[in-house]
Amino acid sequence: MIKDLDELLERAKQKEAKKIAVAVAQDDDVLAAIKAAKEAGIADAVLVGDEDKITSIAKDLAMDLSDYEVIHEPNEKLAAKKAVELVSSGKAGAVMKGLLGTAGILRAVLDKEKGLRKGKLLSHAAVAKIPGREGLVVLTDPAMNIAPDLMQKVEIIKNAMEVTAALGIEKPKVAALAAIEKVNPDMPATMDAAVLAKMADRGQIKNAIIDGPLALDNAISLEAANDKGIKSAVAGVADILLAPDIEVGNVLYKSLVYFAGLDIAGVLLGAKAPVILTSRADTARTKLLSIALATVMEKE
Repeated sequence: MIKDLDELLERAKQKEAKKIAVAVAQDDDVLAAIKAAKEAGIADAVLVGDEDKITSIAKDLAMDLSDYEVIHEPNEKLAAKKAVELVSSGKAGAVMKGLLGTAGILRAVLDKEKGLRKGKLLSHAAVAKIPGREGLVVLTDPAMNIAPDLMQKVEIIKNAMEVTAALGIEKPKVAALAAIEKVNPDMPATMDAAVLAKMADRGQIKNAIIDGPLALDNAISLEAANDKGIKSAVAGVADILLAPDIEVGNVLYKSLVYFAGLDIAGVLLGAKAPVILTSRADTARTKLLSIALATVMEKE
């Protein structure tokens, strides 16, 4: 089992280097991450974007562009489309968001003709090392689905299980988060959580142990769970934290980064190929770790 993000990087080095198509590549942190990934033998890249701006940034980074294919496309929309087409045509193995908004890359990913649709719900998962925890924790969905219904939450869990499988967790423990631990009809998140737990109990969601509703403290702290008398195979040891909606997921994601100062890796799931979807404000380290996660998730 991969226990921390440094080990994730080392595991990625053992895999075959992935070629990444970077959409709107003229971003300092993105290019720094690509350079580090190539030097580590994790990934190669095709850089799609404004060549003059890419060249300027690369010069500041002492990055030799002769080692990369650069496709000049200054139009943001067309650059995203071209990067995705490189993946859908098999010329690259993953697409990475550069200096453009999430909506811009998603339009290209979801294009009916040359996108990366495969009929599954798309969802985002972030991986972090929580202090005091033995392994890594997966947070989902902090970036994609605004207010998922019950069956969408089932798909989000299944997508996240692809991440835990890549991390070496055979039967992940999933905490369906809410504000409280008791089912309350006035709080829909608690109702969904309870149903998800029962669905897992009855085999409707296979190869996962799900419990909820669980507040965040009870999901990640055995001490908190014990103090509240919660008897659960998931409480305190959750591998996957299922947020009830995007607000909770996004605030928790950014709290881990800005309050706790944690490194995070993130990837969009449910497409034909990995989509490395990081915030424009994320650091080069987060972007490198996200490349490593996409590489580790690649099936042999």
